[in-house]
Amino acid sequence: MAQTPSPAPKPNPIAIAVHGGAGVIERETMSPESEAAYRAALELSLRTGHAILVAGGSSLDAVAAAVRVLEDSPLFNAGKGAVFTLEGKNELDAAIMEGRTLRAGAVAGVTRIRNPIDLARAVMERSSHVLLSGPGAEEFAASIGMPFVDPSYFHTPERWEQLQRLKAALAANPKLTLSSDAPGLRDSPEARRIDTKFGTVGAVAVDRRGDLAAATSTGGMTGKRWGRVGDTPLIGAGTWADNATVAVSATGHGEFFIRNAVAHDIAAMVAYRGLPVRAAAEEVVLRKLVQRGGEGGVIAIDRKGNIAQPFNSKGMYRGAIDVDGKLTIAIFRD
Repeated sequence: MAQTPSPAPKPNPIAIAVHGGAGVIERETMSPESEAAYRAALELSLRTGHAILVAGGSSLDAVAAAVRVLEDSPLFNAGKGAVFTLEGKNELDAAIMEGRTLRAGAVAGVTRIRNPIDLARAVMERSSHVLLSGPGAEEFAASIGMPFVDPSYFHTPERWEQLQRLKAALAANPKLTLSSDAPGLRDSPEARRIDTKFGTVGAVAVDRRGDLAAATSTGGMTGKRWGRVGDTPLIGAGTWADNATVAVSATGHGEFFIRNAVAHDIAAMVAYRGLPVRAAAEEVVLRKLVQRGGEGGVIAIDRKGNIAQPFNSKGMYRGAIDVDGKLTIAIFRD
């Protein structure tokens, strides 16, 4: 008697989430036109990545494509819209991680790469390293034939003006810190003139095979010096993906995310305490980070397509397409 063939395995549900940075983002300071532009960019990013997932593509391809859209937009502090260092340069960081294999790639301090997320992926797939920085990263890019752009590509009037405001604020009050978090300075007139949005961009996704991936890209902090590198390219701080737990992309005051290994800590909450992704992300972002003075947020996803987007700042550019295909985009806290 012929055996009845076993039914084909049911495809894993697909989902994707993106962010465009967190910080002081308030409804009353944003025009309807500006809000519409941000929402349109986030939607394009989501739909670009989701289309790859729908077609059966990998989560790795999806998050890279979603982040590339945001890097190409001058609205966000990554790629085209990167902020300036105190010396008036643009130094970009990015990272990508694959949950099935735990492979990861990252770059820091690159100045001539249009889409740093592409170079981060190349580090993962075409080198034996995880993190390359500065001229060395660009030497590697040249060795694999990656095209360069002139540094002037990243020069936007808005970011240049932000640097000038920062310089004026520092000149008026030498005690002011870049994060504006020193006692007595947070609410000073000088601090309020500094753009305090942390404009990192990122994406997390799960594909039909149940594989997770995360990608993050940033221009860092306005006025950063001495080759400062934040959490974005540091695996476990700003970027993490592991099929056994979650994929995470973070945005915020990088020094705090580094000290608290935020992305990996969320995964650890899932692995060792058995918390669902939302509870784990909220425990780290809304309790631990707040207690330790860190500001920002994350997007996180598990293999079932459950999504978390907690943040402790006034706003976070964010969006998702869930397992039912429902698209949501939000900016403000309410």
